[in-house]
Amino acid sequence: MKYLDEFNDPDLARRLLDEIRATATRPWALMEVCGGQTHSIIRHGIDQLLPEQVELIHGPGCPVCVTPLEVIDRALEIASRPGVIFCSFGDMLRVPGSDRDLFRVKGEGGDVRVVYSPLDALELARRNPDREVVFFAIGFETTAPANAMAVHQARRLGLINFSLLVSHVRVPPAIEAIMTAPACRVQGFLAAGHVCSVMGTAEYPRLAERFRVPVVVTGFEPLDVLDGIRLAVRQLERGEHRVENAYARAVREDGNPAALRMIEEVFEVTDRNWRGIGPIPASGWRLTDTFRAYDAEHRFDVTGIRTEEPAECRSGEVLQGLIKPTECAAFGSTCTPRTPLGATMVSSEGACAAYYLYRRMNAPTPQAERAEREEMNPVA
Repeated sequence: MKYLDEFNDPDLARRLLDEIRATATRPWALMEVCGGQTHSIIRHGIDQLLPEQVELIHGPGCPVCVTPLEVIDRALEIASRPGVIFCSFGDMLRVPGSDRDLFRVKGEGGDVRVVYSPLDALELARRNPDREVVFFAIGFETTAPANAMAVHQARRLGLINFSLLVSHVRVPPAIEAIMTAPACRVQGFLAAGHVCSVMGTAEYPRLAERFRVPVVVTGFEPLDVLDGIRLAVRQLERGEHRVENAYARAVREDGNPAALRMIEEVFEVTDRNWRGIGPIPASGWRLTDTFRAYDAEHRFDVTGIRTEEPAECRSGEVLQGLIKPTECAAFGSTCTPRTPLGATMVSSEGACAAYYLYRRMNAPTPQAERAEREEMNPVA
């Protein structure tokens, strides 16, 4: 297939739905661990089209949403300091810290800039040798190679005014934490295709075998998601639990060797706290000793900042798949994209944001839809 429209073909979608209906004879609960897949599911109403036997549980697949509150507060502290250019992707600017966000820091005079690549931040450091340039390096395995390359290049070029505030997380340990939780109902996983395009699929067979769950590597368009669901349900009905690659156009078993080498050179595995979930052992990356001089937490001495989640925000339960966003009393009232209590409402990949954008009780006007999208993606 050469064109994106082919992955949205309604006739093929109906055929896949018919096959899922014909296959599913018992209740099954599947979790997608990707915010992009969650938005595709909610936007296209896939969860509402599935037979009642198949339930989709939205997992902690939004990298912005799981970035710990204390890391957000460390970012706010660094960005507020004079002489600092703080660089981030745009979806981090409205994520609430304890008492403000990066958007407010920018409004109060902080030099906060939206960039499209960590290499853009590196170029800012080269052009501004008298300023400290910090890039907010968050995300799953997908964004790690570019962030690793940026700090690798900074060291090669001798740029001593560049650093990363690192909050990388890894998917396989999160799956393990989900499956060992007492309230877990997940019987199969739709694995994120972009993560596997970097890392490959080598880490998933042991999880599938240990927990006896199918893991299907899945893309992001409607037909991708439906095909992943079809394969997962087929395995469950047959009593199978193995890894299947339904995204072969982008994913190889060994991933991207060059990207993996860069990650292994720059980062090392560490324990990581997940916002709304808590600590998960070996679930993140930090800079190795070789590159520790480029660690913004140590450079600006903000490692001591500790915070607590607001009690009224139930985003942690949303991230663990324990509740749907609409089951939170604050959803759409005290918690909106303009006034978010948690990151799941403001992130472009958050489950609460998806429900807010695509599940209004009354159909919004085109003007209202445009206003909502502007709330979700403010121009810095």
